[in-house]
Amino acid sequence: MRPLTLITLALSLVPLAACADEKIAALKAGSVTYSNITVTTVSATDVYFTYSGGMGNAKLKNLSPDLQKHFKYDPAKGKEIEAKQAENKAAYHDQLVHQPAANPPDMTRDAAAKSAAAPAPASGKKIWANSFLNQPAPNLVVEKWLTPEPDRHGKFVLIDFWATWCPPCRAAIPELNGYYKKFGDKLVVIGISDETEDAVRRLASPKIDYAVAIDTKARTKNAVGVTGIPHVLIIDPQGIVRWEGFPFLDGYELNEQVVAGILAKYSN
Repeated sequence: MRPLTLITLALSLVPLAACADEKIAALKAGSVTYSNITVTTVSATDVYFTYSGGMGNAKLKNLSPDLQKHFKYDPAKGKEIEAKQAENKAAYHDQLVHQPAANPPDMTRDAAAKSAAAPAPASGKKIWANSFLNQPAPNLVVEKWLTPEPDRHGKFVLIDFWATWCPPCRAAIPELNGYYKKFGDKLVVIGISDETEDAVRRLASPKIDYAVAIDTKARTKNAVGVTGIPHVLIIDPQGIVRWEGFPFLDGYELNEQVVAGILAKYSN
């Protein structure tokens, strides 16, 4: 991870107030009102929380004066940090765009596993996991849902194995948010990390709109044989894997058109 990424994260995660686990009946930010709030983290610029619709965050500058005071918001400090975040974010995305697409980074934690990439499936596509294409998916096992558990009955399920420390994983979040918003009537999107609950909840940006779970024992991840992340599975309503792999792999990218095609082809 390059220094500018560390700076971005550090600026995003500085706690200001001891408000973790505080309950708030409703929180209005601009024109949006959230209900049944449980505050998880407060930074110099944002408040992060779970609510009746999942995980969310709001800019302190958009809250009422009373809530700004409650969360100890300093407008001058917040503006300074947001400017620095924008600068670092632009530099980070420039780095990501220019990294060689044909050589995706090996984000495996275990150095000994770096040579353990699974053989390519019949399609010839390289993956960093065992291939389950057109086969039944392993059971989804989680330790804890950090959002309400989604109803998967009769729906396609996209599982993203990811981690907060992984730059390509974070880069994939806006794309996954888009699939969730566009195809949510047919597709459940789930991000599963083997990190601690605290580590995942501290992620400040990008905001995650879909379902999130943790499993510190990595049971599903190990069952799939994942050695590099992000790794995505799309599973049809019958439990059969219809797409798998690194979503940014050159020539095999996962995008909105690919998702739409899978939903159309394998719907009942």
